[in-house]
Amino acid sequence: MTSREITFDSGGLRCAATLYLPDLRPDAPRPPVIVMAHGLGAVREMGLAAYAERFTAAGYACLTFDYRHFGDSQGHPRHLLSPTEQLQDWAAALDHVRRMEDVDGDRIIAWGTSFAGGHVITTAADHPRGLVAAIAQSPFTDGVASALALHPLSTAKVMAAAVRDLVRSGLGKEPYMVATAGPPRGAALMTAPDAEPGYLGLVPPDSDFRNEVAARAAFAILGYRPGRHTRRIRVPVLFAICAPDSVAPAVPTRRFAARAPRGEVAVYTDGHFDIYAGDGFERVVTDQLDFLRRHVPVTPQGDPSTGGR
Repeated sequence: MTSREITFDSGGLRCAATLYLPDLRPDAPRPPVIVMAHGLGAVREMGLAAYAERFTAAGYACLTFDYRHFGDSQGHPRHLLSPTEQLQDWAAALDHVRRMEDVDGDRIIAWGTSFAGGHVITTAADHPRGLVAAIAQSPFTDGVASALALHPLSTAKVMAAAVRDLVRSGLGKEPYMVATAGPPRGAALMTAPDAEPGYLGLVPPDSDFRNEVAARAAFAILGYRPGRHTRRIRVPVLFAICAPDSVAPAVPTRRFAARAPRGEVAVYTDGHFDIYAGDGFERVVTDQLDFLRRHVPVTPQGDPSTGGR
């Protein structure tokens, strides 16, 4: 396996990405490529490499990227979270890999976790050229359902902060921030008991990552319901659902997943933040590799370099 840092353009800004390529024979066909992004306020250094390395070891190329305003990508103000802009980043990432010489741009898989799982659902429903499968891991599917999972005191604090941030924006001032993950009943977008330790546990040592987003994001998140689009997804899609999920409630997700014409559902007893390492990771990545091998084999069936297999 080899990896290298690259960038691609989205909305006039540069998104930072890591491209992982498998070691292949010189006469091997170009590999399918999995485009990957993280969840709410998170960046690619927070656990995506483990997944990308396993997929690449199985023969797939992977592209992990940071949204604009986050991580190593451009964008000011920093930590400005917009579902609309992030979906534009997804479209730009797919367009970029379609034109790459190292991968098969006609066989793209969209992979997203948590908030990005919702983006994968929306993206797949739009039927972009070259997309042949999707994986939505512990996906955010309904803003209202996720808001109801918060303690009312946290909701009140976050909404007050969101109003304050909008006022500051109108006055041309820097954003007013809230924590992405915080303690129970705190002013944060995620306040379940496992949210703060689970989220911050994904941050590598010595990282300069900041656990915050512009508070105005709360309004956009509340109105974002990507689960409504599952019935329009025509490609195979795997929904990896954590039954005790404290951030993306499993009940609405299972209801939305049942509407996908070619949907598959895998349910786990692990929590939302327990699937990035250890046994939880092994369970979900094993199922995802099985899904990929069945629907997007590394070597296309009938390829002459494999004797027609």
